[in-house]
Amino acid sequence: MKRSWRGALALAAFLAACGGGDGKAPDAKDGAPARGAGGSVSLTGAGATFPAPVYSKWFSDYGQAHGVQVNYQSIGSGGGIQQVTAGTVDFGASDAPMSADEEAKVPGILQLPTVLGAVAVTYNLPGLAQPLRLSGPVLARIFMGGVTKWNDPAIAADNPGAALPATTIAVVHRSDGSGTTYVFTDYLAQVSPEWKSGPGTGKSVSWPGGMGAKGNEGVSGGVKQTAGSIGYVELAYAMQNQLSMAALKNQSGAYVAPTVESTAAAAAGVAERVAGGDYRVSLVNAPGATAYPISTWTYLLVPPKWSDCGKAQAFVSLVDWALTQGAASARELHYAPLPDQVREGVRQKLGTVTCGADNQPVKPAA
Repeated sequence: MKRSWRGALALAAFLAACGGGDGKAPDAKDGAPARGAGGSVSLTGAGATFPAPVYSKWFSDYGQAHGVQVNYQSIGSGGGIQQVTAGTVDFGASDAPMSADEEAKVPGILQLPTVLGAVAVTYNLPGLAQPLRLSGPVLARIFMGGVTKWNDPAIAADNPGAALPATTIAVVHRSDGSGTTYVFTDYLAQVSPEWKSGPGTGKSVSWPGGMGAKGNEGVSGGVKQTAGSIGYVELAYAMQNQLSMAALKNQSGAYVAPTVESTAAAAAGVAERVAGGDYRVSLVNAPGATAYPISTWTYLLVPPKWSDCGKAQAFVSLVDWALTQGAASARELHYAPLPDQVREGVRQKLGTVTCGADNQPVKPAA
C-alpha cells in the first residue's frame, strides 16, 4: 500500500516538474492534436491536491496500458478552475463545485464526481495517550481562535479522562485557493453559527489566525513539524505522514474517525439527491451513525466540446476506465468509490462529450 502511494506522489512530482516551475500548466489548446513520444496521446490537467494521489495512480496505470500521457499539476482547486476557464488545460479538477459566476465563463462545463474522500482533522500532541475526540462547535472555536489551549474545558468535555496538556494550539490552514478548505469550512458553517456569520464557506476565507501552508502537502508537513498543532488534510495525506487524526462527533452524536468505510457511509442515500444529474451536492455532516462528518466527493471539470477528437476519445476512455476499474486503487489509497447508481449517472454524463467541428459523440474505447 505504501509503495503505491509513494509511487503516485513520485509521479505527481515528476509530472509537475515537466510542466515548469511557474505553477501554470502548458497550453494544450493550440489547435493541433497533442501527441507524446511514440505517437501516444498527451492530455493536460490541473487542480485539486485532494485527489492527486489516486489521479496519479489512475493516470499512470491507464497511460502505460493505453499509450496516454497525462500531465496533471496539483495546484489547488482554485488554480484548476482558473486553468480550465482559460483553456490552457484539457480538464480541471476541484473539490468545490464551481460558482454560478465561474460556470458562466465556461458554459456547459461538466462537473463530474470521481471518488469520495475524507478531510481529516490532524493534530500533533505528544504525550496524549488516547485518540482525540472533537465536536463540530469546538473545532470551529479552535479555528476561530476562541479555544487556544489544549486543556481548555471545551476540549476536555469531548475527552473525559484524557490528560490534556496546557500547550498552546497552533492552527495550520491552507494558504491557496483550495477545495479542501471549501469542504472544511462548509462543515464548520453547518455546525457553528459563529463560523457561518464570520469566515463562512469558501475556497479561500479570511482566517482569524494560524499559519498558512500550500496544498495538502504543505498542511501535512506543517502539522508534522509543529508540536501542539492542528490542521486539516485529505485522509491519504494524513495516512502517508502518519499523522494523528481526531474522531469527530457526527450528526447522530457518535464520534467517528475518518476511514474509507465511514466516508462511504456519508454518501448513503445520495443517489436520490442527484438523480437529475446535478452533482453539486454537499456530503458534509451527513446523517447516519457511522458517517464521518467531513466527507466529500471531488470533481473533474470537463469541457463539453473538444476540438481534437483523438484527445477527447483518450480522455473519455480514461475516465470511464477509472470509474469502472479504478475502485481497487481508490480504496488502496484511502478513497471510497462512488455508489453504483452515482457512478452510472456520471458515466452517462461523460457520454455527452462531443468533439470536432461537427460535434461528434465521444464514446469510451471498447
